[in-house]
Amino acid sequence: MADSSTVPSSSSSPLTISAARAVHNGATGPVTLTVQDGVITALTESETPGADIVIDPASVLLPGGVDTHVHLNEPGRTEWEGFATGTRAAAAGGVTTVLDMPLNSLPPTISPEALATKRQAAARQLSVDLGYWGGAVPGNLGHLQALWEEGVFGFKCFTLPSGVDEFQPLDPAQLHRAMTEIAGFNGLLIVHAEDAQCIEHAPSPHSKAYQDFLLSRPDAAETTAIKLVIDTMRDTGARVHLLHLSSAKGLDLVAAARAEGLPLTVETCPHYLCLAAEQIPDGTPEYKCCPPIRDQGNQDALWQGLIEGLIDIVVTDHSPTTRDNKYSGGGDLSTAWGGVAGVQVGYTAMLDAAPRHGVSLDRVTEWMSQGPARVMGIPGKGGIATGRDADLAVWSPTPQTIDAGTLKHRNPISAWHGHTFDGTISKVWLRGMPLEPVVTGQTRPFGREIFRR
Repeated sequence: MADSSTVPSSSSSPLTISAARAVHNGATGPVTLTVQDGVITALTESETPGADIVIDPASVLLPGGVDTHVHLNEPGRTEWEGFATGTRAAAAGGVTTVLDMPLNSLPPTISPEALATKRQAAARQLSVDLGYWGGAVPGNLGHLQALWEEGVFGFKCFTLPSGVDEFQPLDPAQLHRAMTEIAGFNGLLIVHAEDAQCIEHAPSPHSKAYQDFLLSRPDAAETTAIKLVIDTMRDTGARVHLLHLSSAKGLDLVAAARAEGLPLTVETCPHYLCLAAEQIPDGTPEYKCCPPIRDQGNQDALWQGLIEGLIDIVVTDHSPTTRDNKYSGGGDLSTAWGGVAGVQVGYTAMLDAAPRHGVSLDRVTEWMSQGPARVMGIPGKGGIATGRDADLAVWSPTPQTIDAGTLKHRNPISAWHGHTFDGTISKVWLRGMPLEPVVTGQTRPFGREIFRR
């Protein structure tokens, strides 16, 4: 770790950044930014050849990614990930803001005291800016507002077992109670929506075959749980966000809820949009996640739902673990830990995939920067605009093949290993300060905590 004297700071002197191609205000065109004290203070839609930083004209200046679904697992399971490694991976992938999930840390973030413990663990380790989710579990219902007042962005719950004993799911009555409580202070509930009974009744053999695993997490598990969530929203008036939509069969339910005027938002993930079941070899648990990566037809339908606005945002659900957990059972997908480690690759994967789906880069940044900041209410983040933090990334036309062993997260396992992309994130700034020295270990991290206002 470098001496603190080497840490860059937001100078009071203005910095100018000029780009021939920048994603701004829903389009791509020339901009010159003036940055002062970490904030974009002026923006003109023209190039300035004499700017302090001039972006290569073959590259595109983007807003830094905002990933609101990341499991950093510290304290308690730092061998799975950790604030230092997870946020360094985010920085390397052009993600400048992350929100940390309330599990799988020990303790989970289900009380003000647990949040304080997590904040203490995060201190001086953050390579990007970071906020926190709280959790809604049976044992803390009736006490959620105290955690909300500490500045968490909302509360996560499960409708089936979470995979860790200390973060229990909510049954339908408890879900109703949680939504009623959260609606009372206009909070936000984020829901892992899969139905336990559907999964209990699905075949689940010990098997290395990906198709067997896929049958163990049927579409009906998602649609049944989504229907329960929507019905409970209707009763309580709560704001709800559906996490990691995998099954496109849930989109009709989302459309009907929106038509009713229910305050429902939805996310999906790059691995659901860029990977398909037909491509996944058997015995490769790095692809296992819950809900699962489904078939190509489902992927196409998710893209259509995204383009039509039924899905609001794209986040990675970065959920890493150790090699022992991931390869438990020697490739038996019924026993391996489920989760894709993707915070460093997700932005790249989506930028690469967009042209093949007739999607412009500005739509990708809406789904992965502006949208998450807006949906979750993250102050100062998301987009290249006056008054926003100068969180920026450069997308350059340099082909790359992902090697899990060179990614910055703790355990060198990723579903993206071996995948080739036509471009790469080449430069990143956090509040106007270059992140490359942090990623390469030349200076200590300077990320900050952020809180809901």
